[in-house]
Amino acid sequence: MTDLQDQRATRREYTAPSLRRVDLADDPLEQFAGWFGDAVERGIIDATAMTLATATRDAVPSVRVVLMKHYDEEGFCWYSDARSQKSSEILGNPVGSLLFYWRELSRQVRVTGQVERLPDAQAQEYFDTRPRDSQFAAAASIQSAQIDSRDELVRRMAAVEASVGEGAVPRPGSWAGWLLKPQRWEFWQGREGRLHDRFRYVRRAKDWSIARLQP
Repeated sequence: MTDLQDQRATRREYTAPSLRRVDLADDPLEQFAGWFGDAVERGIIDATAMTLATATRDAVPSVRVVLMKHYDEEGFCWYSDARSQKSSEILGNPVGSLLFYWRELSRQVRVTGQVERLPDAQAQEYFDTRPRDSQFAAAASIQSAQIDSRDELVRRMAAVEASVGEGAVPRPGSWAGWLLKPQRWEFWQGREGRLHDRFRYVRRAKDWSIARLQP
C-alpha cells in the first residue's frame, strides 16, 4: 500500500470549547442562526454551502453540495433545475437531509425533513437577482442531462444570449426553488480525543425534544 493510499495516520486534534445542554437554545433555528453567524463572522469561505442527500423511491442515495439561499422558521431553501437528478429524486421521494460543515469551527449541523417545491413567484424573484451570465447558463443547461461536449453547451448558451439581446432573460419553467422543512436537527462540536459533543433536536407537537448523543 502506497503512502497516498494509506491515510490511517492522517488526523488532527479538535480543540474547540465544550458544547453543553445549558448552552443550547430551546429552538434549533435560533441555535443554527448563532452558529451560522459565527461562521460568517469568521469569514469562512462558502459558509452557506450545504451537502444535500436525497434518495430514489427504491432508496438508492445520492449526495452533492448546494448553496443555501435563505432560511427561516419554515426551513432551508435552495434553487435548481427541476429536471436535475436531485430534483427528480425529491419529486419521487420528498425527503432529504442537509449537512453544514464549518471546518474552522469544528462544527457540523445536520437537518432532516420533508422537501417541497417553492411557488414559482419565489423562484422568479431569486432568478431575477442572479448575475446575467448565471441566468443564461440556467436557461441553456438541462441540468444532469448528458451532453457531447462543453463546446456544445457554450454554443447553446450563446444562442440564448443572441435570442434575448439586451432584454430580460426569461426564467425556464423548470428552474425551481426547494424548501426542506426540518423535523430533526443535530449539532456537533468536535472535541479533544474524539469525545465530541452532539445534541439532537426532534420536533414534537409544540416544541422540540433535546437529547445528548454519544460521539
